[in-house]
Amino acid sequence: MLRVRVASDGQTLTVDIEKSSNFPRLDDAARQAVSRWRFVPARRGDETVEATVIVPLVFHLDD
Repeated sequence: MLRVRVASDGQTLTVDIEKSSNFPRLDDAARQAVSRWRFVPARRGDETVEATVIVPLVFHLDD
């Protein structure tokens, strides 16, 4: 689970670990991936605003 601060233009500002996977490499991979995402910004009325969102990520291993 990641806590992501999203700018009013949808850019990722910060990515913090909300709940760790207990595997630092997975946590780092998740943080790096989400830092490149673009989000639909939050709105207050007609105005876009900075906001924080919790992003759950699930890793799957394929055979």
